[in-house]
Amino acid sequence: MRVTDLTNPTWRKSSYSNQDGGQCVEVADNLPSVVPVRDSKDPALGALVFDATAWASFVGAVKCDGLRG
Repeated sequence: MRVTDLTNPTWRKSSYSNQDGGQCVEVADNLPSVVPVRDSKDPALGALVFDATAWASFVGAVKCDGLRG
C-alpha cells in the first residue's frame, strides 16, 4: 500500500458542491499524480485519495452525464 503525504494540500471546494452548505466536497489538485477528496463539513475524517488519471476520468464522466441530463 502506498502512503500519500497530505500535510500540505491546497484544498478547494468542488464546483459541484451545493452552495447552501450541504454536500460539500473539497479536492486538492496540487499534488503530483494523486487527487485527495474530503468532506469539508468534517475534514478530520480524512480523505480518499485517487489516482489523478482515474479522477480526471470520473470528472469527465460526470460532466458528460450532466450535459445529457
